Amino acid sequence: MGVRRAAKGVGEFIVEAVGEAVAEVILNLLACALLGVLVLTACLSWSFSPRLTIAGAGLISLLLAHGAWQSFRTPTTGRRRGLAALSTAGFTLTAVTALFLVLYSTRCDCL
Repeated sequence: MGVRRAAKGVGEFIVEAVGEAVAEVILNLLACALLGVLVLTACLSWSFSPRLTIAGAGLISLLLAHGAWQSFRTPTTGRRRGLAALSTAGFTLTAVTALFLVLYSTRCDCL
């Protein structure tokens, strides 16, 4: 009975370890691909029109700043609507993406 239980435990450990390794590889590749797409978008945008790139970056920065302000200010009664909901969602998505890139692309060997 003890040998079967030990073999089952070792098998579960191996399956879990392989699963974690595969998940880590997939997350690293996803982070590298996302970082590459962001850099490619910035390079192509700059080569098309530097002025529009700066203006677009400024508008996106304003939207994200408004979203951060909406996220961290004291909550009001009711739901957020319109621009407040859009900017809060954009800020949240950007913050999650930045956290993902910080955690996974720093160990990326594709740079």
